[in-house]
Amino acid sequence: MVLEYISRTVLSSFLLMNLFVFCSFDWNNLLRSYQRSFNGFAAKLTEVEARRLAGMDGVVSVFTSKKNKLHTTRSWDFMAFPQDVERSDLESDIIMGVLDTGIWPESASFNDRGFGPPPAKWKGICQSSENFTCNNKVIGAKAYNLDGRYDASPRDTMGHGSHTASTAAGNSVVGASLYNLGSGTARGGVPGARIAAYKICATSYCFDQDILAAFDDAIADGVDLISISVGFPLPRPFFQDSISIGSFHAMKNGILTSTSAGNTGPEQNSVCNFWPWSLTVAASTIDRKFVTALHLGNNATFEGVSINTFSPWNEPRDLIYAGDAPNTQKGFDTKLSRYCVIPDSLDSALVKDKIVFCDVINGGEAQLMAGAAGTVVQDRGLRDVALNFPLPASSLNVEDGAEVLSYLNSASKPTAMFGKTVTLADEEAPKVLSVSSRGPNPLTPDILKPDLTAPGVNILAAWSEAAPLSGVEGDRRQWPFNIASGTSMSCPHAAGAAAYVKSFHPTWSPAAIKSALMTTAFPMNVASSEDAEFGFGSGHINPSKAICPGLVYDAGVADYIRFLCGQNYNTSTLRLITGDNSSCSESNRDSVWDLNYPSFSLSTASPGTKVTRSFHRIVTNVGSAVSTYEAAVCGPSELKITVEPLVLKFDSLGQKSSFVLTVEASLNSSMLSGSLVWDDGVHQVRTPIVAHPFSHPVNDA
Repeated sequence: MVLEYISRTVLSSFLLMNLFVFCSFDWNNLLRSYQRSFNGFAAKLTEVEARRLAGMDGVVSVFTSKKNKLHTTRSWDFMAFPQDVERSDLESDIIMGVLDTGIWPESASFNDRGFGPPPAKWKGICQSSENFTCNNKVIGAKAYNLDGRYDASPRDTMGHGSHTASTAAGNSVVGASLYNLGSGTARGGVPGARIAAYKICATSYCFDQDILAAFDDAIADGVDLISISVGFPLPRPFFQDSISIGSFHAMKNGILTSTSAGNTGPEQNSVCNFWPWSLTVAASTIDRKFVTALHLGNNATFEGVSINTFSPWNEPRDLIYAGDAPNTQKGFDTKLSRYCVIPDSLDSALVKDKIVFCDVINGGEAQLMAGAAGTVVQDRGLRDVALNFPLPASSLNVEDGAEVLSYLNSASKPTAMFGKTVTLADEEAPKVLSVSSRGPNPLTPDILKPDLTAPGVNILAAWSEAAPLSGVEGDRRQWPFNIASGTSMSCPHAAGAAAYVKSFHPTWSPAAIKSALMTTAFPMNVASSEDAEFGFGSGHINPSKAICPGLVYDAGVADYIRFLCGQNYNTSTLRLITGDNSSCSESNRDSVWDLNYPSFSLSTASPGTKVTRSFHRIVTNVGSAVSTYEAAVCGPSELKITVEPLVLKFDSLGQKSSFVLTVEASLNSSMLSGSLVWDDGVHQVRTPIVAHPFSHPVNDA
C-alpha cells in the first residue's frame, strides 16, 4: 500500500543498471537524473520503494530530500583589501558559480560594460525569457524546480542571491548605499570575474534535489569556484547531505566550494557544512555599526540597533505594550501577543498608528499587518546585528527595554519617536557574530570547523528590486542595494577571496587555495570572540596575503579517500561515491589526524584524562625557491606541543617536506588552544591547534 509520496534522492554509479530489475518503479515519478558530474537521481517514492532501493547492491544512500535553510561598501577595505589591490590578468577568466535564489541581472553590480565574451571553457546556458537575459558578466543562469513548487525562472525575487553574488564577484559600483546608509563603493572580491547563477531556492528553503541538480550542472558547466550560503540545521552524515555530495564531486573536478557555517550560534556543535573538502565560513563584524535612537515622552533616550530608512516623524506617537493588545477574536492572549512573533496576534484596533513594544526580537510582520506606526523590540543577545524592519523600529537590550516598559506602565499617555539611523565605529571588530554557528565539528570533531571567519555583519550589496528590503510581505520599499547580516554574507566574501587566489594560481587545487586562506588569516582576539577557534577557526580572512602564503597544506582526491577509508568506509561503498577504482585496505586507512589539513584538532570523550596525539603533515613550498622555515609553537601550560623536525629547508618551488606535530593535553571541561607557525622571515604560515572534550562522533559508513 502506498503510504505517501515523498521526494527521495538516490546516489549510485550502478543505479541505471540496477533499476532495470526494479520493475514496480513508476518512471513518471522521476524528477531528475544526475549524470553530468555524478550518478544518481531524484524521484518520488513510497517508503517501501525507498527501502527496497536502499537494500540493492550499488546504492550508496537513499535519503529524504529535506529543506535546507538560506544562511560591501566597507568590508573589503576592512580586510586590508583596497580597490587598487594587485590584480591578475586572468581574473576575467574566473567563473564564480553562485547557488542561491537567482540573480537580478539589471543591477549595476552585474553590468557587463568592458567585459569581453565568456571564457572558452564555459559550457553552461542562460535560461533566458522575455524578462530575463544574461550578458558578458552574468554569463549563465538556470533555475531548478524539480517538483513544480515554484516559478522556474532564474530571476531573483528574494534578494539573497543577488546580494551573495555581488559580494563575491560584483562590479565596483560608486555611490552605492541603502537610502544613504553605508555609502561608498560596493564591490565584490573579484569584480573582473564572471558569474553563473544557479537558482536553488525560490523561498527561504532550498530542497536537496535542486541543490544536487545545480552542483551537477555547475561542475559540468566549467565554473572555477562555487559559493553556496545554504545549509541544513542538523548534522547529517557525509553522503546523506546534498551539499556534502555536491562539494565532494566539485573537489574531484578541481572546484573549491565555499559554504556558510550556519546561523544557529552561539550554541556549540551547531556548525553545518562541516566536511573537510569544502571551506566552512563563520561570520564576524566589521568596523561600523548602525544605531537608531528611541526618544521617549519623558525625554529619556536609548540607543538601539536597527536600520531605519523611513522618513522621520514630526511628532511622537502613542506607545503601547504588545501584551496589552492581543487579538482575542483570533484566539490570542497576552502570553502570545507580547512577543509579536505570530501574524494576526495583535489587535489592529488597539495598535494602529502606534508604536508597539514587544518582549522579544522579531521581524516586524505582526506589527506591520496590524497597522502599527513603529515597533520597539528587546533582546538579550542579538546586539551585533542591525535588522532591517518593515516599519520604523529600534532594538534595545533588556536593561533599556525594562526602563522603557516601566515608563510605558507609569505614564498616563506614553509616547515615543525614533531618531535617524546613524553610522558609528565599532572598535571591537572583528568579533564573531553572536548567531554564527560554532564548532566543534559534530561528525568528525578532530577536524576543526569552521575553517575561518569573514565579514558577515551589516554588509551592503546588490538587491533584487522585486524583493522587499526587510523580507516581509507588505514592505513596499524597493532599492538596488540592501544591508544584510549572517554567514550567508561571509560565505561569498570567502568565495571572492578564493577566486582572487585562483586568478593568480589557476593550477592550484581546492585544498591549496583553502590552505592559503586559512594559514594567512588574521589571528583573532580570543578574549573578545566567544568560543575562540570554535567560533572563528583559523582566524579572520586576509585575501591580500593569501596569494603568497609561503607553504600550503595540499590534498587531493586520494587524501580524502584515505580519510574516508579511515572512517570505516569499505571498497564497494567508496567506489560508488568516487566513481572510480579506488579501494580501501589496511595500508590506506588514514586516521582523521593524518588528513593533510591546515589545522590540528584533538578530541577526547574522557575529560579529566591526559591524551596524546600525533599529526602527520606535508607542506609544499610555494614561496621562495630557496628558503628555510623554523617552527614556533605557543599554547597554555596544559597543552604540550612538540614538532619534529623544527626546521624545514627547501631548494625549489613545489618541493614537499613532512613533519610530525605531537600534542599532549590535560583536558578538563573546556577547550585548550595554541598554534604552530612556520616562519622563514618573510612568510608566517600559521595553523591553530585545538584540544577539547567531545562525545564519540556519528559515522555514516
